[in-house]
Amino acid sequence: MRIDEFEFIKIAGAVLSALLLIFGTRTIIDMNVGHTPEKPGFTLPAPTATAGGGAATAEAAPAKETPDEAAKKVLALLPKANAENGKAIFKKCHSCHVAEKGKKPTVGPNLWDVVNRDRASYPGFAYSDAMKSKGGKWTFEELARFIHSPKTYIPGTKMVFAGLPSESDEADVIAYLATLADTPVPLPK
Repeated sequence: MRIDEFEFIKIAGAVLSALLLIFGTRTIIDMNVGHTPEKPGFTLPAPTATAGGGAATAEAAPAKETPDEAAKKVLALLPKANAENGKAIFKKCHSCHVAEKGKKPTVGPNLWDVVNRDRASYPGFAYSDAMKSKGGKWTFEELARFIHSPKTYIPGTKMVFAGLPSESDEADVIAYLATLADTPVPLPK
């Protein structure tokens, strides 16, 4: 009895498939069972402030400033804020916000012409009840409070962003937002 070439290939393929199934399954089980990482692969840094006003790591940081405390520092930095730097920092915001005239909102509202706009007023965006009930306008001070810690300043907001790591970054982003209008809003002197 002679096994032709095609039959041999089928038998060899079946043996190799069985071995792959046995050893592959065992390898996958070994990789996933009984092993926990020593620490997470990547931990997002928590934005906190040091006594000197700079950013600190979460391990050695004091409690985060309140939005009112941070807003005072940001307002003091606004006259010298760098809108170009703010534009670069704002790229983080593009995952949720658009900032072009007439564009439909995405996950968050469109931020074109946001400075001095009524809060919760961009057409076509479903704001949270907390945002609607806050009322008022997005002044420089209000933007500083919100950008520093959205969930602390307006509990119940839909915004999941934790805030920027430093007051200078916050001032730069606000300076950039002030440029996003047909008539840009001048920064305070």
